[in-house]
Order: sequence, then structure tokens, then C-alpha cells
Amino acid sequence: MLCRIQRPKGKSSFKKGSAMKRKSKLAIARATAVLAVFEAAAVYGQGKYSLKSPGGVAFSDFRGYEDWAVVSSARTDEVLKVIVANPIMIKAFKEGFPGNGKPFPDGSKIAKLQWKPKKSTEAPFVVDVPDIFKQAFVMEKDSKRFLKDDGGWGYAVFNYEAASDKFTADSSPVNCGTKCHMAVKAKDYIFHPYQKR
Repeated sequence: MLCRIQRPKGKSSFKKGSAMKRKSKLAIARATAVLAVFEAAAVYGQGKYSLKSPGGVAFSDFRGYEDWAVVSSARTDEVLKVIVANPIMIKAFKEGFPGNGKPFPDGSKIAKLQWKPKKSTEAPFVVDVPDIFKQAFVMEKDSKRFLKDDGGWGYAVFNYEAASDKFTADSSPVNCGTKCHMAVKAKDYIFHPYQKR
């Protein structure tokens, strides 16, 4: 005949309670870790998007510029440039600007993203590729906020420092943008056309 040994009821309920406490603590630790990651991301985003130029152009107005469509690209001896624009401006380009004679509508935004170049060590041919990000030169059209003499465009430069992984608003005079862009006043102050692709 087999004998059945009974465990005291107190011990098994203690084990269950202890396991539940451990699971609760683990869940709290996981939730805390996830919140810390989101908080760090929010603080980073706030740092970048809390910047404002001396002329009143806010970097936050360009939120999402990393995913905007490419308008064109350019190269100087110092930098590689990729020019991107928001959907409002891309739509105007696709509707025939500047040949259609219409100016860009308010809400148009364009950003010239600039990198220090380096020679590719992987390509089987000689080619320059982006190295260290340098700055974002931005323009936004808002005829209520910006001067009519400037075509209703606001200009700003946000510099990037790789060592600190931080952006800063350039303190140089904002009218530099207008002075440079006067040469293309007939094209609503925009140098780069939307390139065929």
C-alpha cells in the first residue's frame, strides 16, 4: 500500500506568494527600464527641437525632416549636401514650380543637410561619401511671420557637434540667407530645382 505524504498547507501558499512577489518585482523593473528608454529619447528630442534661431525659426517646425523627399544634392570642396523638402513643397515642385509662375505656398519647408565628406574605403571605385554631419540649413515660407522683402521666407542654421552629439542654433545674422538667395528671387528664392528621377 502506498502512503501519501501531505505537505503543510502554509508552506505551499508561501511559495506561491513568494513567486508572485518575484514576478511583480520583475514586471516593475521591466516597466521602469522601458520608461527610462522613452524618457531618454524624449529628452534627446526636446534638446534638438527646443532650439530656436535668432530670427525666430524653430527647429521643431522641421520635425520629421529626416524622412522628407529629396529635392536635389550638391557638392563643394568642404561639404556634401542633400536638399530635402516637406510634402507641401514637394507637391508644388511636382505641379510645375517654378515654370508655372506660382510662388511656393505658405507652409513650404526645405532643409539643406550637410556632411563633411570622406573617401569610401569599401567601394571598388573612387567616391566621396558622407562622414560627419555638420549642419542643417533650413527655410520655411510663412508670409504672416516673415518679411515680404524676403519673399515670406524665414532662414536658420542649426549646427551639429559630433563630439557632444548636440545641435545648436547658429547665431549669425539671419538676413544672410536672404542676401544669398536674392540671386534666385525669380524662382521664389530657391536655388535647387526638383531633380528628375
